[in-house]
Amino acid sequence: MRKTAKFITAASAAALLLGSLSLVNTATAADNTQADDPITRGKAVAEDRAKGNCFSCHAYEGANLPGNIGPMLGGWLKQKYKDKAALRAQIWDATKANPNSLMPPFGRHQLLSEKEIDDVTEWVWSMK
Repeated sequence: MRKTAKFITAASAAALLLGSLSLVNTATAADNTQADDPITRGKAVAEDRAKGNCFSCHAYEGANLPGNIGPMLGGWLKQKYKDKAALRAQIWDATKANPNSLMPPFGRHQLLSEKEIDDVTEWVWSMK
């Protein structure tokens, strides 16, 4: 009886997680990756589940079902990072500053292109 209850609980949790994936509007994100504005492109990359998927760990204004593993994204990052280059380095490989970081090294592992990292940096830097 206990195994059945555990199975039902696990299956319910998996169904809930898979159901929440369908709540994200991926069509808009894919369309915006071709935009002229680097901030718009950066947001699209960050919100694309197959690319940055930033909101799975970070909360920020307008995030849909954000995570809480990483710090909230916003204007306070300009106090932590002296310039965009320092923020970009963090996005490129967070393990350089903190070897125990859970943030994927997007550049080192080529999860994002250099242009995509530049665009995500512009988007995060533009936050208030």
